[in-house]
Amino acid sequence: MKQLFTLLIIFCLSVGGVQAQVKFPENDPGFKFYTVSGYRHGISYFPKVQYPQVQYTPTETLSFDQYHTAGVIYHWMHKWADQYPDLVEVYEVGQSYEGRPIYQMTLTNKATGKATDKPAAYFEGGRHSGEITAVETVLWMMNHLIHQYGKDPQITHILDKNAIYLRPVNNPDGHTLYLYTAQSNRSSVRPFDDDGDGLLDEDGPEDLDGDGYILQMRYKDTLNGSYIIDPRDPSGRLMRRVDPGKGDYSMNSEGIDNDGDGRINEDGIGGLDLHRNYAENWRPMQEFTGRGWTQGGAGAFPLSEPETRAVVTFLLANPHIYVVNSMDTSVPMHLRPPSVAPASTMFPEDNKLYVMFDNLGKSITGYERAGDVYNDYGGGSPLFGHGPDFGYWYYGAIWYGDEIWNGGRADKDYNNDGVIDDLDRLIMNDEKYGGAMFFDWKPYPNHPDLGYVEIGGWNPKFFSQNPPAHEVERWAKNEALFNLEMVKHLPELQWAEIEVKKLKSYKQDSTDYQIKVSYRNVGKLPTALRQADLVKIVRPDQVRISLPASAVEGPNPQAKILPDPNAPATRPQRGGGAVRANVTTRNAGYAQAESLNSVTITVRVYGNHEVEGAASVSTTRAGLLPDKKFVIK
Repeated sequence: MKQLFTLLIIFCLSVGGVQAQVKFPENDPGFKFYTVSGYRHGISYFPKVQYPQVQYTPTETLSFDQYHTAGVIYHWMHKWADQYPDLVEVYEVGQSYEGRPIYQMTLTNKATGKATDKPAAYFEGGRHSGEITAVETVLWMMNHLIHQYGKDPQITHILDKNAIYLRPVNNPDGHTLYLYTAQSNRSSVRPFDDDGDGLLDEDGPEDLDGDGYILQMRYKDTLNGSYIIDPRDPSGRLMRRVDPGKGDYSMNSEGIDNDGDGRINEDGIGGLDLHRNYAENWRPMQEFTGRGWTQGGAGAFPLSEPETRAVVTFLLANPHIYVVNSMDTSVPMHLRPPSVAPASTMFPEDNKLYVMFDNLGKSITGYERAGDVYNDYGGGSPLFGHGPDFGYWYYGAIWYGDEIWNGGRADKDYNNDGVIDDLDRLIMNDEKYGGAMFFDWKPYPNHPDLGYVEIGGWNPKFFSQNPPAHEVERWAKNEALFNLEMVKHLPELQWAEIEVKKLKSYKQDSTDYQIKVSYRNVGKLPTALRQADLVKIVRPDQVRISLPASAVEGPNPQAKILPDPNAPATRPQRGGGAVRANVTTRNAGYAQAESLNSVTITVRVYGNHEVEGAASVSTTRAGLLPDKKFVIK
């Protein structure tokens, strides 16, 4: 108990001469047991594990032949913020269930404008605890963008013209639990009753043989067995599923029946799913009619979990974000909305853009699959409270929830039998990985519930769920390059001509002039999706012209901006101050991709005056065009 108590105290750790207050076990280099917060009926503490595939302490250089803990990632984020203050900003956007900080980085050239004045993208990893390849993808993007800025013309242009928000670890509780213990959970570590018996997290897995992994157990069961040793495998490692009662063995994940209900490992740490907790199309985990839709892992209410809430509140406060990828593992697949209905329910022009990115993504990453959650991933089954649905239907963005890594499936038909199956996977393991991805079955003779069992199977963390560490960079890089390709498609505004044309002269010595303000969107996305306009997450592009106040004021004004019924001025916003006679703002709709957009405004000039003016353009998702001067002669 003394060891457990030391995990709960807050102590001071000297870092570079600065006393930092620490309360999490991973911040104590001497800890032996990792304790998870929250009241639960099962074990909350687990032996510390350090995997050779994981880097736990920062080194002088960053490499991608190992996975990285949140502490190492945060070290690099803050180091880069110190080294590149004109390009990098790091800040806390929220806290996890256990109170860990959730850090985010903004990348943009500050000299070319504020991040909020530019088209933007947001990329996130680490929502699901064990899907750590996505974390490495975001870290790879950070490193690549920072060190290629000023060297690669495309990267330089991207960060001059756009802002990129990067959140590598959105769920630091689960991420840390995964890398420091044999445990794995879906998302949040909040205690949850998975099996509906009224107890919280009372029957989680145990690392019985102490090798640092929760593997599989096989044991003789001639009565109800549904597995046999695959006769095609002379080594006796591969198991094949057969009809119940037709097999010699049963299988289960490594552990014991802690609650005595006849099942093993059915209620481990946590159980809620941060990717079912979004507000759009959210459904409860239980409804009372028995006839409605429910969604496992949804949480107590939409955005009940602080990690998901930290995403949504940030995005709603930053509506200039247009492109999002919140990544998971492992299919692999470029995955996007809709999640509860066919793609035909989307605006056709929006869906066309998604299809373009589907095909573009496959050409970059080599994934065989790309498409919507409802049909292409779920086969016509809905997913509720899902990020891609929030991203499109509520937020009106290009939003992907890509799945990285292939689950360790065989990359070819190794035995030339015409199919690619688990036997090919085993052969690949032996030929390509020297057998290291499969743990040979070893006796565990005194299981308290089952007696003699054998423990073994595929590496669950660094093969089935994520690539072997020496392969992670290839997967992270390819996914990151797809993300950057989406950024390259963001709208980009450029000035075209401002034409001044005489319309009509009056006997009272006044003349009307048409001011035609034109600007180009040279980007490959329109300044807003149709869905973004529908839900009013964006405003129409706005063209503003201004004349000197002295030209329109006094008893003998030189000029007057006339109202235009075809392009009415926007209504004054509450708190916006008095309407000024020398300024008008007109809605310009939305500039389509690679097109010209224009607005005409009529100005009446009294007498023979030369009047100078200025025009500017403001958009929600394509940024700003600063003042451009014109002269009415």
